[in-house]
Amino acid sequence: MANYVFRAPTGDGWDNLARDEWFLDHLRPEDWILYFYVNENAVIIGRNQNPWRECNLTAMERDGVQLVRRITGGGAVFHDRGNLNFSFITGADRYDVEAQHEIILRAVRSFGIPCERSGRNDLLADGKKFSGNAFISRGRLRQHHGTLLISADLTRLQQYLNPDPLKLQAKGVTSVRARVTNLSALSPEVTRLSLEAAVRSAAAEVMGPLTEFEPTAEMEAQLAEYRAKQASWQWRLGKTPAFDASLSTRFDWGGVELLFTLQAGTVSAVQVYSDALDPELAGQLQTRLTGCPFQSRALAAALADSSNPQMDDVARFLLEQGL
Repeated sequence: MANYVFRAPTGDGWDNLARDEWFLDHLRPEDWILYFYVNENAVIIGRNQNPWRECNLTAMERDGVQLVRRITGGGAVFHDRGNLNFSFITGADRYDVEAQHEIILRAVRSFGIPCERSGRNDLLADGKKFSGNAFISRGRLRQHHGTLLISADLTRLQQYLNPDPLKLQAKGVTSVRARVTNLSALSPEVTRLSLEAAVRSAAAEVMGPLTEFEPTAEMEAQLAEYRAKQASWQWRLGKTPAFDASLSTRFDWGGVELLFTLQAGTVSAVQVYSDALDPELAGQLQTRLTGCPFQSRALAAALADSSNPQMDDVARFLLEQGL
């Protein structure tokens, strides 16, 4: 039985969440680990969330912000270098949410900041949220992870969590925009390094001495598969719950309204309404778009080589949407 601590060597969200899941699958149930990581410029969505509903995907692509889907539930958050993320992983016998929250609260209080737990998921200071938490069980192992706001750019939080102006009717989970605060605003002594040291110290007090976890060559080899999953379109966008979306515009030759029914990020059906003079256009659009991933490039490509200038106009419109 061992107590480990490990800090991720990268700021890549797909790498970091890959390690988080690897620990959940491979840690011995009798062991306990505190895993730290920092995601640079990433929007992290919950397992059951709809990224088209939650995120401004166009702004994220423009600014090089990663879309990362975690394996736990909960809402969407923006991570930058002003966040310190933590994960507690252990077997069912040693898993203790109260003790794990106590570690974080004790660390924050060491800076003279009064704080408390609110409900099951949030930690508050000065009545504002500085930490959101999420949980998962897999086999004999349990995971509790969360983020700590230290000096995050809260204006970017809102920028990237604003949805694109699509008329979406989501069946997924909609994030609650809670009032949040940076811990550095409550105590200038709080930095990523000082808070990490405080959490390590509190963990040793609660759990006992900690040993640095040493990755093995076997672990590094296995991580490639986990990262491939994290980076895949299928996991990040294809995991989206079923939802409907409508896109409409008007061309010189008439208006077009596309009503999409989607499943797992793919168009399972589409209804087309148009006042175009071509009576075959709606049916052709339906045939070509059904079965496509709900991405602008894929949708536009499905309409290529049609020898129909009106369909070419629709393709350009879809490409401009930044889906």
